[in-house]
Parts: sequence; C-alpha cells; structure tokens
Amino acid sequence: MNMIEQDSLILAIESSCDETAASVIENGQSILSNVVYSQIQLHVPYGGVVPEIASRSHIEKVDLVTQKAMAEAGLRFQELDAVAVTQGPGLVGALLVGISYAKGLAFALQKPLIAVNHIAGHIAANYLAHPDLQPPFLCLVVSGGHSHLIEVTDQGLNLLGCTQDDAAGEAFDKAARVLGLPYPGGPNLDKLAQEGNPLAYHLTEPKVAGAYDFSFSGLKTGFINLVHGMDQRQEAYNKADLAAVFRHTVVHHLCNKTIKACQDKGWTRLALAGGVSANSLLRHTLSDLCEENGITLYMPPLFLCGDNAAMIGAAAYEQYKKEQFAEWSLNANPSLSLRFDA
Repeated sequence: MNMIEQDSLILAIESSCDETAASVIENGQSILSNVVYSQIQLHVPYGGVVPEIASRSHIEKVDLVTQKAMAEAGLRFQELDAVAVTQGPGLVGALLVGISYAKGLAFALQKPLIAVNHIAGHIAANYLAHPDLQPPFLCLVVSGGHSHLIEVTDQGLNLLGCTQDDAAGEAFDKAARVLGLPYPGGPNLDKLAQEGNPLAYHLTEPKVAGAYDFSFSGLKTGFINLVHGMDQRQEAYNKADLAAVFRHTVVHHLCNKTIKACQDKGWTRLALAGGVSANSLLRHTLSDLCEENGITLYMPPLFLCGDNAAMIGAAAYEQYKKEQFAEWSLNANPSLSLRFDA
C-alpha cells in the first residue's frame, strides 16, 4: 500500500448531531483551528436533539464555521491537501449537510475527499492531546450511542467488549430526564451529582455474561422504578443524591470492566474517548485505578471530548497517508460501524 510521507493540511468537517464544526489539522497532530457551533440552546425547549432543527441549523452554519476555521488557521483553501468529513454514525440529515458541503468543496478544489467514522474520530482525539501515544493500546469509548472496549493495534481495531443494550451516555440522559434536568442531560446530571451522596440509595450494578461487555438497560429501569416508586408514595428525596447514586453505579461498572480487561490482557496503556469521557467522576476514578494498577491513562482535554472536527482531522490523517480516499458518490451512513481488522 502506498504511503504519503509529506506534510499535510487537512480541513475536517463534523456535523453528525447538534454541533457544526470545522478544523484544520496539520500532520495529524497540530490543531491550527478548531471551530464549534453548538446548537444546545435550540434544542433545550424540546429536552433533546430534534433532527429536523439540527439539519436546518447545520445548513445555516456550515459555511460560516468553515470560513472561520480557515481564517483562524491563516490559510487559503488552495493550500489544503485534503478535505475530510464525518460519514457516520449520526443523524442522517445532519450528516448529509456536512457531506454535501465537503464533497462540493473538495470537488471544486480538486482535492482528495476522506470519509471518517465518527467513533474513530473520538479515539483519534487522544493523538492530538498526546503526541507520544501510538498503537497498541486499549481504548474505552463512551458516548451517547456507544460503550466499547477497543484494542487499537498497528493492524487495526479489535472489539474486546461493548454494551449489550443501551450506551452509558444514553443511560445518563434518561436518568437526567427522570430527575427533570434540562438538556443536555448527561453533563447536568454530572454537575448535580457532585452535590449528592453516592451511597444514599442502592442500585444493583449490572451483570452481563461477557467478561468485558457492559449493560445499562436494567440499571436505567431500576433507577426509573426507584424514583417513580418514591413519587407514588410521596416520599421526599434529594435529587442530588439520586444523581450521585446513578453516576456512581454507571462509572463503577465502566471502570470495573475496563480495569479487568487491562489486567487480563496485559494492557499497560489505556485511552479514554467519547462524549462521556468528560464525566468528572469517570475521569477521577479511572485515573486513580490506573495509578494503583500501573496503567498509563490517556484522556483528551474537555474541549476534545465532545463532538468536534479536530478529532475528525486527526483520524483522517491516517487514511490520507494510506491514500484511502472516498468516491464522489459518498453518502451518509447513520449506522456506520467501525471496521475491526485485528
């Protein structure tokens, strides 16, 4: 396989959900610009992301965000070496906006087009924060739709374990809604939980057959039943305590499985990725456990945990070097899966 060795400037575009983002990445590691327009305020009245509203907002903002990213990088479009864009997973309408814009731009510039998996982007965020990080390592990917343990090697990706039902981020959002917290639920629950007692109530930690698999559906149901039961009995309760209990149980489950995988498989380097990697308790607990077990932990800074285009540019760099370019017929794939080769 041919490998491109020269320096590269890649413009990346991300529009998979409710952030319109553009970034210019140099050589896969240097962030020359990273612009994110968040739609949070548009979706707050509805308690979650409304796909149609998200798509329309992307249409309005994608060119403005891209122009700002290029201006902050101090570059002209002709100086780019490639244009990268998120192909999936995500909301189909939102993805289509970014893909259509990136295709038109790449075609007009006659530059290669690179299609990036959103989850691969989250993993690659660690390369931006930690230039010394190279495969092989184990990565815990936790987001609204994914909870994966992935072995990252020179040969590719190997899925070691994953959720058997709901994702951790989805569970956090549902628990936040039960407590009447505003959108975005996960971050607001994390903030409220810092004021509560994680031992005030008991929730059973999920049990799942796979040694390195996760499960959050039963935990979510147990939490809903706990709150609804107290509501029906008109019992007074502290929302901060409930938030703390739920957060503690989810984080405990994630960390137990992850550390077990490191111990069983001999991994001494662990990376954290995905939107839920911004959870304060998860970061603190995993840091302590890794220190106790002689594991080096890599975590992206908070601005690279949520959806952003810098991580898409970092992931695109590896594809650029291998000349893995997309065709002009590229289409959105809302259920795009990671390719596991190892």
